[in-house]
Amino acid sequence: MNRIKVGNRISGDVAYTHFTEEYAIFVIADGLGNGPEANESSRIVEEIVRNNPDESIEFWLLESNRRMVAKRGAAVGIIRVDFQTKQLTYCGVGNIRMYMLHNHEQMIYPLPVMGYLSGRKIKMNCQTYPYESGDTFYMHSDGVLAKSPKACLQQSPTAYDLAKQIESKIDSADDATFIAVQLL
Repeated sequence: MNRIKVGNRISGDVAYTHFTEEYAIFVIADGLGNGPEANESSRIVEEIVRNNPDESIEFWLLESNRRMVAKRGAAVGIIRVDFQTKQLTYCGVGNIRMYMLHNHEQMIYPLPVMGYLSGRKIKMNCQTYPYESGDTFYMHSDGVLAKSPKACLQQSPTAYDLAKQIESKIDSADDATFIAVQLL
């Protein structure tokens, strides 16, 4: 789900998903600011992942960062779900947030790494978690106001219900993007 800031014609946020039988990829890139220049930075991340789906998250972030020189820059969150090992890996730079409810009770919230992709050296902190069928997660840009993420996840039996709850928490003064998923 992507909603454009009121008054703009193009979002600075981009969401991308890719599925195979072995894995799934979920990406949110939030270009700094809003409008066309922010969108250009976000699209770089999408292009890198789209053109290199079998690479690592670290590769995607480093290559995207390299291409951000002389651009606005972007905050990025990437999730790769491995269906074979039943593991989810999250890596992000900046204010993209991810929340996962594991086993209907354990809240997983990877601590964000400050900064953004800009062409300068970045710090990455990729974290891997086991998951079970039925676990849910969502990832969002800063235009989504996540006041009670655990309650939101617990009160949502399906990804559709979760998406409806998150949609009600969107700030129209900013671009807002989220991805809500129930794992199989």
